[in-house]
Amino acid sequence: MKADIHPDYHTITIVMTNGTEYQTRSTWGSEGDKLNLEIDPTSHPAWTGGNQHLLDRGGRVSRFKKRYEGLGI
Repeated sequence: MKADIHPDYHTITIVMTNGTEYQTRSTWGSEGDKLNLEIDPTSHPAWTGGNQHLLDRGGRVSRFKKRYEGLGI
């Protein structure tokens, strides 16, 4: 195995958007650095189930609803 090809793996502190902190090991930065997140799982709509919009382009959704309205779904 080649010598000196692996990155430096050290402990850093992650700061979430709500201010909570936790320590993890990473190759980012240097030992003891703080990584301030702008988006994290507690605030991003992809993880929190944020607002979803159903766009009706060309009346497709309304045609579908009209076609199957009698099925009781």
